[in-house]
Amino acid sequence: MKRKILKSEKFPIYRYTTIISGAKISRDIVHRPDIAAILAYKDGHILVVSHNRFPNQTDIEIPSGNIEKGEKPIKTAFREFREETGYVAKKMVPFLKFYTSIGYSTQTVNCFIAEEFELTGKPKLDSGEFLTVKKLDFNKLLKMILSGKIIDSITISAVLTYALKKKLVH
Repeated sequence: MKRKILKSEKFPIYRYTTIISGAKISRDIVHRPDIAAILAYKDGHILVVSHNRFPNQTDIEIPSGNIEKGEKPIKTAFREFREETGYVAKKMVPFLKFYTSIGYSTQTVNCFIAEEFELTGKPKLDSGEFLTVKKLDFNKLLKMILSGKIIDSITISAVLTYALKKKLVH
């Protein structure tokens, strides 16, 4: 059973109640849209965005964005990659799927690998988006993750999984 207990401008909160092993359990869960995230790796470099995440801090992240209602995750990946970076990919390969915060949010992240991408124009940012596109050496990015300079969970999860799968770390 679920019932809405709070509605903000962006994310409603529902109280879910069920029985587990004979005990009545309730959890308050934030309903958030799912995300498509894009890992764009070429010639030892990765395309990232420096993103102002007020009220937290500016962070370095892989491009990502909300999946709109009725939109397929792969379509979002193509759209967000173009909008946030100005690059266009010929192909998006499904790579990884995970929850951002499984204990209190419905949001999942659908990661894709951008293939055969090239710069075709300038980013087309949404109002409230303040980001800069950068190419970083992949090994430098790994060091930034390990040193704590990169704190975005989506970027950390995608980059480390990619590095392990492609045997880019020893």
